Amino acid sequence: MAEKKTAAKTTKPAAKKSADAKSIAQPRLKALYNNELKAKLMKELGLKNINQVPELKKVIISSGVGKKREDKKFTETVALTIEKITGQKATSRLAKKSIATFKIRKGMGAPVGYLTTLRNDKMYEFVDRLINIALPHVRDFHGVSRKAFDAQGNYSLGLKEQTVFPEITFEDASVLHGLEVTFIIKNGSGKGSLKLLELFGMPFEKEGK
Repeated sequence: MAEKKTAAKTTKPAAKKSADAKSIAQPRLKALYNNELKAKLMKELGLKNINQVPELKKVIISSGVGKKREDKKFTETVALTIEKITGQKATSRLAKKSIATFKIRKGMGAPVGYLTTLRNDKMYEFVDRLINIALPHVRDFHGVSRKAFDAQGNYSLGLKEQTVFPEITFEDASVLHGLEVTFIIKNGSGKGSLKLLELFGMPFEKEGK
């Protein structure tokens, strides 16, 4: 019996060490949200249940190719950009409806755009780099719009050029294109989603603009 007790004691520090290592390995924004922001949001939004707190569920990075859908170099650059800045392969999108202006027919073979969806650690790592590295490199930057929330509290922002991301090389920048980043927020609302992104450090433009 004494031997069993000793064995049980020796396993506890190992388990604690494993838990500590897992905590250290968490992306910065994920740890910040779980350890501080969730409780802060609950208090500031006057919520009674922790399960009502706004939470970032996924981030979609996309780019349309429009009239250049037949330009192989352009479409390859768009797909490569998304893969480089997210660490995840981009998926091509086919037209869901016909658009006469762009000579696009529903379901036509050539892609009309590319996208990828980030969740969990990759999502938090991307958002951290977007807020603290990419957005500050936008030319004449005065903040992102406060008015780009939808009815569910999801938020979208557009970037005119992919060159604001440090992963993009000089060669990659020979073909310029824009990107759209969409934040899908669970328990989102205009006020709650805005507060969540503000606490993450999203540089919104000053009120009144």
